[in-house]
Amino acid sequence: MPALQYEMNLKHKVAIVTGGTKGIGRAIADALLQAGVSVCVSARQVEVIGQSTWREDEPGHVREIMFPCDVRKDDHVRALVDFTVKNLGGLDILINNAGVGIFETVEQTSPEDFRAVLETNLFGVFYCCHAAIPQMKQRGGGYIINISSHAGANPHPRMAAYNASKFGLNGFSEALMQEVRHDHIKVSYIMPGSVNTEFGGDSPGAEKSWQLQPSDIAQVVIDLLQHDDRSLPSRVEIRPSKPPKK
Repeated sequence: MPALQYEMNLKHKVAIVTGGTKGIGRAIADALLQAGVSVCVSARQVEVIGQSTWREDEPGHVREIMFPCDVRKDDHVRALVDFTVKNLGGLDILINNAGVGIFETVEQTSPEDFRAVLETNLFGVFYCCHAAIPQMKQRGGGYIINISSHAGANPHPRMAAYNASKFGLNGFSEALMQEVRHDHIKVSYIMPGSVNTEFGGDSPGAEKSWQLQPSDIAQVVIDLLQHDDRSLPSRVEIRPSKPPKK
């Protein structure tokens, strides 16, 4: 029975995944494709612009396309949404994953770097939601999932810019959820702890196998999408089960 619900909920849906070429974004895009969702992957730098078949259960129904987009620029985001709708037929799911981090003291952080973090992690999410919501309303509903962080609730030194962006993202997500829920658009945000990726200058490796893997976050996304229409887990916190003892 759960397998049947999986196909009914996701097959033939259309998604955008920002920051989708590596790490958490790539894992989410792969999971969506495996579930039968057509996906437009965006990032500031992509090698292929256009359509490429990743997997087909039925001809033309499971597809991946890529589009270059700097989410800090509203016109880029609007072009991304237009491209997705034109080539994949609509938009049902938006995964706001693109993000950057500057991990320095406030004194050391340049105004340009502080602005870049806020514009990517918060303004970029606004631009994407602003462009996607009218398309979702035309489809009769949709799902927006914002990838936040434990840093959105736990301030740390040398993380003021990143903290500010993620605290803001969490508040934005909560307000948006209440605005669009009666339009049959769900909004959730995921707050991962340590994830084994290259984010923030980290390097994936076996010595950090205790950390969450990108596939763990992708699983949460799929689980959220499979919930019944009456159910909305609006905030999900996920952390490593056994971090090193201090």
